[in-house]
Amino acid sequence: MDEANFSVEEPSFIYQQAYHIQLDGLLITRMVIVLSTSLFFFYVNSIMFFTLRSKPVFRETSRYILFANIVFSDSILLLSNTVIYSYAVAYLYVFKAVCALVMLFCITTYTFSPLNLAVMSLERYVAICYPLHHAEITTQKRTNITIGVVWFLASLNIVIDLFYTTVTKPHSFNAPTFCTRERLLIDKWQLDLFHGLNGFYFVTVAVIIIYTYIAIIVAAKSVSTDKDSAKKARNTVLLHLIQLGLCLTSFLYGVFEHMLSTIDLTLYLNIRVLLFFVLIILPRCLSPLIYGLRDDIFRPLFLSYFRCRYGNIKPAVILYFTK
Repeated sequence: MDEANFSVEEPSFIYQQAYHIQLDGLLITRMVIVLSTSLFFFYVNSIMFFTLRSKPVFRETSRYILFANIVFSDSILLLSNTVIYSYAVAYLYVFKAVCALVMLFCITTYTFSPLNLAVMSLERYVAICYPLHHAEITTQKRTNITIGVVWFLASLNIVIDLFYTTVTKPHSFNAPTFCTRERLLIDKWQLDLFHGLNGFYFVTVAVIIIYTYIAIIVAAKSVSTDKDSAKKARNTVLLHLIQLGLCLTSFLYGVFEHMLSTIDLTLYLNIRVLLFFVLIILPRCLSPLIYGLRDDIFRPLFLSYFRCRYGNIKPAVILYFTK
């Protein structure tokens, strides 16, 4: 009887082991794909940021200063999202303090990008509608002050949460937790504040971008306005509106993840990887890349650094940098 029981249970045990090995193999494959893709785009963003810091014209011009900050923000967001996704895929519990630090970077940079898009649209609006005052209004000092205010507004939400947790439950940071935004919350009003403030930010940004777009179209019809500059500015602001839409796609990740949680586990895990790529990684990586490649001054220098061929820059571009 014992031998019979053993002969029946052994195949079941082997199949279970094979199933777990298969899941482990899929887990490793997914992690390799996610990490390699994230590191590649981080490498691209690093070259873009290095390019924007390599020449005085980029460090001193408000448009490029704002662009450098959005590249920096999206790079940090990419890394922090990848870390959180790795925790989730591996079902890894971490100390709440570590999770709070990662969430601080993640939520701040997530909110910063759309706010910065509004400032970039306003800069183009001033350049077209008030060209004589553009240099006076958008000085390097004022641009840096504006960026500081934007970083403060972007971090306000998560800083309030962390301060409230520190005051009410300081010892909770030592407890291990599954790293999600919801696990850091103590009271319901924190989640309401998070959604309310984010909603207010995104609506305000959308109104600003649409207003500047319409204002630039109206200004383009004026006789005194440079038609080519107005057309480029209009297309740039329209791109900012598209970028804002790409920022909003990350909201859909949680919705789709919840909707697909009832399907087969293996299929669910594979679809979750696809959703992470399409809704989280690609929008934040392609957005600054497309924006940068549209710029006639930035593009040649960036491509030369990316290809490690600095000597192939066109003479006209080199002359611009040496002015």
